[in-house]
Amino acid sequence: MNQEILFPDLQEWQAGEQRVGFPAQAMGALIQCYIGRSQLERMAGTALLGEAEVLRAFDALRFDIEELATLAIEEQAFAPDGSILIGDAAHARHGGQP
Repeated sequence: MNQEILFPDLQEWQAGEQRVGFPAQAMGALIQCYIGRSQLERMAGTALLGEAEVLRAFDALRFDIEELATLAIEEQAFAPDGSILIGDAAHARHGGQP
């Protein structure tokens, strides 16, 4: 499927959930996407200590993260609440390996 998915330059660290939330816009809908800290650490190849490091890693890996989110949206791999989960939570839900 070749649909346009837009990612505004917005992201926020959610300390309680240990994840970064970021929006996507597809088919006229706003979709909340999340990537867990442990997935970011795997992608970055290093431990991320604190909010600033997590957000720097997110920025550095933004293109790859947006590609993962795009694939999940195109596959309609939505969580029950309509969000997209990248990483541990998504793998646990689908029974895959992280």
